[in-house]
Amino acid sequence: MDIINYILAALSIGFGMLGWLATDYTLKVVDLQDGGSTMGRSEVRAASGALFVGLGVGALILGTPAAYMMIGFAWGGGAVGRLTSIIIDGQTPKKWGFFASEAAVLIIAVWNNL
Repeated sequence: MDIINYILAALSIGFGMLGWLATDYTLKVVDLQDGGSTMGRSEVRAASGALFVGLGVGALILGTPAAYMMIGFAWGGGAVGRLTSIIIDGQTPKKWGFFASEAAVLIIAVWNNL
């Protein structure tokens, strides 16, 4: 079961690194544009990037089931936000794909660490 936790932490760190350090790529993937003030880039680097790096690294350092469950809860929060967007803003295949990934991490992380 530890290998699953390590994979989930690595996923969080890996996707976080993309948001943090490959910001242009992330902006393109999630269909966002820089409005000129650099605040949007800052938000992507923080909320879609380094936050998830910290989440994964923190889980690895603590190494407890609760720490790995928090990875799931954080991704689950993303799934709730994504589902809200699907319902209110309209659905796209990309949104459903992101939602499925986020929900899968939630389910795997919680189930694996109960």
